[in-house]
Amino acid sequence: MSSIKNPLAAILDSNKFTGLNYLDWLRNLNIVLALEKILYTLEKSPPKEAPADVNPEELTKLNKWWDDELKTRCYMMALMFNEMQRRFEKTVYAADIL
Repeated sequence: MSSIKNPLAAILDSNKFTGLNYLDWLRNLNIVLALEKILYTLEKSPPKEAPADVNPEELTKLNKWWDDELKTRCYMMALMFNEMQRRFEKTVYAADIL
């Protein structure tokens, strides 16, 4: 069985954020997030915590947002050199990294 290479791997490998290439990094990050359909996590404010009486549909939406937020943050961190990762490793929201 032949292995299929992720087309985003080249972007991730060759365009890591160094601190000096912000605009290029952001453009490539947006490409990755758009393909994954999670770019909205950088464009919208994070949802508030679910109230105790939240309905199941809203809870499902909220959980999806948090899952996508985590994925976005992981992509962002993967697109950084180690020094930049250390700077942002405790940042809670992906949008706050920007």
